[in-house]
Amino acid sequence: MFSKILVANRGEIACRVIKTAQRMGIKTVAVYSDADHDALHVEMADEAVHIGPAAAAESYLVADKIIEACKQTGAEAVHPGYGFLSERASFPEALAKEGIVWIGPNPHAIEAMGDKIESKKFANDANVSTVPGHLGVIETPEHAVRIAEAIGYPVMIKASAGGGGKGMRIAWNAGEVEDGYTRSKSEAASSFGDDRVFIEKFIENPRHIEIQVLGDKHGNAIYLGERECSIQRRNQKVIEEAPSPLLDEETRRKMGEQALALARAVNYDSAGTVEFVAGQDKSFYFLEMNTRLQVEHPVTELITGIDLVEQMIRVAAGETLSLSQDDVKLEGWAVESRIYAEDPYRSFLPSIGRLVRYQPPEESDDGRVTVRNDTGVVEGSEISMFYDPMIAKLITHAPTRAEAIDAMSTALDAFYVDGIQHNVPFLTALMNHPRWRSGDLATSFIADEYPDGFFPAIPDEEAYSVLASVALSMGALQRERLDHLPGRLRPHSGSIREDWVIKLDKTYIPIRLVAGFPGTPVELDVAIGEGPSFTVEADWAPGEALWSGRVGTRDVTVQVRPVKGGYRLDWQGFSVIATVMTPRIAELDQLMPEKLPPDTSKMLLCPMPGLVVSIAVAEGQEVKAGEQLAVVEAMKMENVLRAERDCTVTAVKATPGDSLAVDAVIMEFS
Repeated sequence: MFSKILVANRGEIACRVIKTAQRMGIKTVAVYSDADHDALHVEMADEAVHIGPAAAAESYLVADKIIEACKQTGAEAVHPGYGFLSERASFPEALAKEGIVWIGPNPHAIEAMGDKIESKKFANDANVSTVPGHLGVIETPEHAVRIAEAIGYPVMIKASAGGGGKGMRIAWNAGEVEDGYTRSKSEAASSFGDDRVFIEKFIENPRHIEIQVLGDKHGNAIYLGERECSIQRRNQKVIEEAPSPLLDEETRRKMGEQALALARAVNYDSAGTVEFVAGQDKSFYFLEMNTRLQVEHPVTELITGIDLVEQMIRVAAGETLSLSQDDVKLEGWAVESRIYAEDPYRSFLPSIGRLVRYQPPEESDDGRVTVRNDTGVVEGSEISMFYDPMIAKLITHAPTRAEAIDAMSTALDAFYVDGIQHNVPFLTALMNHPRWRSGDLATSFIADEYPDGFFPAIPDEEAYSVLASVALSMGALQRERLDHLPGRLRPHSGSIREDWVIKLDKTYIPIRLVAGFPGTPVELDVAIGEGPSFTVEADWAPGEALWSGRVGTRDVTVQVRPVKGGYRLDWQGFSVIATVMTPRIAELDQLMPEKLPPDTSKMLLCPMPGLVVSIAVAEGQEVKAGEQLAVVEAMKMENVLRAERDCTVTAVKATPGDSLAVDAVIMEFS
């Protein structure tokens, strides 16, 4: 076994690999760029080596710098994680020349399977069913249109070296093919250093299901069940689960055997994933093979009890697989939510900045429910524009799918992040979505259910009751404490007002304090309007970020953020501003004029912090609705900004190459 390995990655996956290596008694070496000098993976490793500027193309993607770091530290092997150099066959070949072991599949397998064009040809030769498409390299937008029309719309344009949803576009007509071809090539070149793209038929209403395979260097290979990854946004996975609610044992076996046939054909000798697009009728077609560890590997680990990183390390060291196919048992259900630095209320645009507050739920395993948080950040870490926007992966495991989803919903309520925008409210809402809970999934799920984007859920009667009760318990306790601070002129006499009004955004909720006295722990009997009373209990004290307790018979965890005159409460996808008022103040408050936001309808604002790639119009130019105005790049994704209506450009305030803050004015219209 190795005594020291280098982890050629950053963030969450670098921390994940380091944890297993430490458990195995192996010393670890981290590498870091200028942007990551204070990163968690650097702190966790035994040693760390600086490898260059923040841009990945000048640091994490430079193989020579990784090799030099190995020589400098005496690392015997390299684990690449995912992304960066993990699927470049030239990297393990270069390592081998230096006598350094590659913790991953052999270069031949990477070359055959890692390239999406070549892998489809290989799958055809191995009699694996594939999606109809054109596997040759496409030279021009016009060529792309001819191919798409021959295949039949809709089509998927994909980067050959792509992954993570980058370099992928769905096109429904010739115009979208031309634009998608240009964008996919550009994204592929900047993200992977390879601008080749191909086109295949897009299967409508499909599901994305993948099989985890594991092989060694002695000809043994097994599959570890499947993962359902159909909840995607812009081809980027958001929620994964294992097993899939679609598959039965027979379909699982057929998919597993096809995946193994493909793996054996290239002598696959590490952890890898064979991805399939599946129809609702359980038909399936080979999509691609990822010759690396997947982001969503934890759900497989939790249902099988197998540490995939450990298996990769042992296989790379020459050990024989200690498991046979009969040893693989799927126990319970696991769900993973990807916590992204993005604003769900602004079309999920990237968000960067410092994590002023980062308080994930506690990891736990009570023998029935497991909560796991794979992360690469701590409070105070900076989310950079140079890398992927993922903050963490929250995973829950329970005996049944419903219990795993409930555990995830509870854990998300306790995932407290401030300083940047994030998708926790969206994930929480998804966990409570009836269609998700029923297992009726498709890759179009988010587009189908949120066609106009995501907005804070409007509380129903139960939610209003819970949030009003929590707000009253906090407001009464804070007033009690303020009244008895030293130096107060008139502390109250001891009697507590019974009638209150809780303003939740623009809704006024009458509430009565029936019994109890404000204090810590909280224990009050309250009633909404003239309804029956119920008990509110919690250990909350002013200043704490989470209110965790019971409202009636329901366990509740509410995120609390102080705002002027009250609190912002976040719970179960609901987000409201709560203000505790006396009935008279509530009457007067309803008479106050509403302050309206400024009119920005005649401006194009930068929707996220990013780099201006191009400006497509000039001052004085007339543009039509839908016409391209500018392209802004953020976190390795190019975002095309289009005109929402017919108008004339009166001023252009930005130029290509500018780095803009969110809401910076790019141009003005008349």
